[in-house]
Amino acid sequence: MHSKNRFVYSRISVSIIFILFLLASIANSPLVSAEEAPIIKLVDIKGNKRIGTESIESKIMSRAGTPFSQKTVQNDIQTLYGLGYFDDIRVEIEPFEGGIKLIILLKEKPTIISVDFAGNEKLESDDLAGQITITPGAIANQALILRNVDRLVSYYQSEGYWHVSVLPILKEVSAETTAVTFQIEEGPKVKIKKVTIEGNRAISSGKIKKAMRTGKWWLFSFLSGSGYYKKEEMKMDIERIRKLYHSNGYIQVVISEPEITMNPKKTGIYIKISLSEGDQYKVGEVSFSGNTVFESSRFYEKIDTAPGKIFNRGALRNDIDRILSMYTERGYATADINPLIDVNEEGKTVSLELAVTEGEIFRIGRVEIFGNEKTRDKVIRREVRFDEGDIYNSKLLRRSYQRITNLDFFESVELNPKPRLQERLIDIDVTVKEKLTGMMTIGGGYSSVDEFIAMGEITQRNLFGKGLTLKLKADISGRRTNYNITLINPWFMDRPISASVNVYNETFKYDVYDKKTIGGSLGFGKELSEYVRGSITYSFEQIRVTNISENASDFIKDQEGIKITSSIHPSIWRDTRDNYIDPARGSKNSVYVTVAGLGGDNYFVKTVGDSAWFFPVIWDTTFMMRGRLGYASGWNGKELPIYERFYIGGIDTVRGLDFGEGGPRDSAGVVIGGSRELIFNVEYIFPIERSLRLKGLVFFDAGKAEDDFKELLDLRTTAGFGVRWISPFGPIRIEWGFNLDPKADETDSKIEFAMGGSF
Repeated sequence: MHSKNRFVYSRISVSIIFILFLLASIANSPLVSAEEAPIIKLVDIKGNKRIGTESIESKIMSRAGTPFSQKTVQNDIQTLYGLGYFDDIRVEIEPFEGGIKLIILLKEKPTIISVDFAGNEKLESDDLAGQITITPGAIANQALILRNVDRLVSYYQSEGYWHVSVLPILKEVSAETTAVTFQIEEGPKVKIKKVTIEGNRAISSGKIKKAMRTGKWWLFSFLSGSGYYKKEEMKMDIERIRKLYHSNGYIQVVISEPEITMNPKKTGIYIKISLSEGDQYKVGEVSFSGNTVFESSRFYEKIDTAPGKIFNRGALRNDIDRILSMYTERGYATADINPLIDVNEEGKTVSLELAVTEGEIFRIGRVEIFGNEKTRDKVIRREVRFDEGDIYNSKLLRRSYQRITNLDFFESVELNPKPRLQERLIDIDVTVKEKLTGMMTIGGGYSSVDEFIAMGEITQRNLFGKGLTLKLKADISGRRTNYNITLINPWFMDRPISASVNVYNETFKYDVYDKKTIGGSLGFGKELSEYVRGSITYSFEQIRVTNISENASDFIKDQEGIKITSSIHPSIWRDTRDNYIDPARGSKNSVYVTVAGLGGDNYFVKTVGDSAWFFPVIWDTTFMMRGRLGYASGWNGKELPIYERFYIGGIDTVRGLDFGEGGPRDSAGVVIGGSRELIFNVEYIFPIERSLRLKGLVFFDAGKAEDDFKELLDLRTTAGFGVRWISPFGPIRIEWGFNLDPKADETDSKIEFAMGGSF
């Protein structure tokens, strides 16, 4: 930079000497007095091609009609150089119409025609381009280029690459154009070795670190990219720590900028965050103003903030949201609440006045859909729970978001209200980003029930953009062979009635016999209310039982041969889960019934009641409780077929028990299932890596199958832990269950694995 400045000033000196020489010549002319400065009659700017003449004239002080000044010219040259557009500036003068003509000769810097990156392997060029301010068409300004080098270095360091070096290379393409390439040496990522919190007394370092996303490198960092210092994430972590303290009454906490150091070998980063907690404050008085639609007593019923409690900004925000929901669910779309806070330093209390601005009732204006290239508008629109002209209701807006999201056709869903204040209308823009809904899978795996599996599946969950589901599936394992074709139309004939057709061919090898089933089903379902659905399905199956072991009991031997099952399956369920694949709150309660005997050989009734509840806890964790009760019995003088009995044990019933171990056995010790079942599952689910949707869990299971309800109470119990991943290929479960009271021929524990389906 210093050599460049010397170059600039040498040019200025030469130009000024030349000007003085010309002025001496002009001074001898009879047209100009030697005691007066000549008048500039014309300023002639030459050599500029991309920079407009008027723009240059606006930057200089030497103008036509003003006396010539050597100092002004020198300042003008410096000003023009300061614009960064010119490589060379020269000034000449010549006599002109009784004064002088000031000629400014410019040589523009070349134009950048391309910006490229070389040597970058870890970070994409598109991401790097988003960090710089140089684009094709810009002037090749050295200072600008160096500033962008600094931007790239800062970006790499924020991603953990502290050894990065960036060198700008300019290649002349022509006299007026140049190409810029940033040559990058990325170097290795530097891991976070330790995060230290200093100055905290009231809140433990562990709790503070729990609130942060930045943390030391650990086992799963190679998957998630965590364990590396990122500047923007660190800024958000400071706000998370502040939010944690504000939620515990420490409203005057002061948090320093993180101190970053490296070990001598420069292979690890150490982060130190210092803070001053201040005093803890409690809630003083709580009052409301401006409310006419609701009495203040209604608000007190909704809020958790109360006099004497520890002041909690997070709880206050939730209280405000609950009160606002009361308004927005009644059409007051622009309602607002401004918390007026009065801090009492002596008493260490915070008094609150919640000033309510109610606004007016709004109605729904236009509902427009954007981003759907494949999915038809009607597929999305039929999930929206309001119509144009309805009174605005935020509860229905949230429910519409849930329903569109649960279609599972989109990467993202946004419902953006846009008020038209004068008309008292709210337009709703539904913006979606589609994802691939077709999938072809060919692979293998291991299931604790089916043992080794080879599988192939072709699924399209949004066929023709109409929301139809078509699935072609084949599974071959050590126990089971299954071929299945399913077609589901959630809106049959454009009516809110679902229709499904299923054809299947399945062979299952039990311990002492084989069962082969060929069949199909036809079903219809309907939404009975916002959260309640019902369905009825007819099934026809041919079941062949063969290869019965000689050691099998007479009960099993009696099942040999071909039987026909003709049955109907009415069911009803209520589902309020916020997300069908990965729920955090809500419940699903259902009753399923099978009645066989509409012709055919098998006559039985089978009923299952299933109730699962999800409760959000702290730190994005979830508590789940599930209970199932089943009953089955033959009728019309027929026994309940062995393959329709309840078998307890495995990943979908009681983890840690093998298939059927949680039920009765025959005289030969073979599991034969029960005609009654009772199952309880309790889980505590917690995030391991949020960005990957990777979660862990601990569980307790209890269950049993028997032929007598009284015997069900002596439940088999297991406990264990596991990992769940909402992967791009579907949900994956790996769970390890421990048998809490193993019998002589049972294992102490069992690892369960499954892929696909809901939890």
